[in-house]
Amino acid sequence: MAQHLSAERQARKALKHRTRNKAYMSRMKTAIKRVREEKDKEKASTALKRVTKLLDQLAAKGIIHRNNAANKKSSLTKYVSSIK
Repeated sequence: MAQHLSAERQARKALKHRTRNKAYMSRMKTAIKRVREEKDKEKASTALKRVTKLLDQLAAKGIIHRNNAANKKSSLTKYVSSIK
């Protein structure tokens, strides 16, 4: 357990950050899954637009690395363009 006041405060902050980040990651995974499940190209492209915005926001907030966001956007774009 934390011995100092500042360590206790940091532990409380870490708990808040962890729960918030977990919620963001869950949103991201669900949005990606919706794009991957889509079989219609038009619907997939609109879902991709939403996911792209979300990934950019998460990268800006530092929840995921910007290269991770770029890789996910790239692979999803590739998938959407492969839909016939």
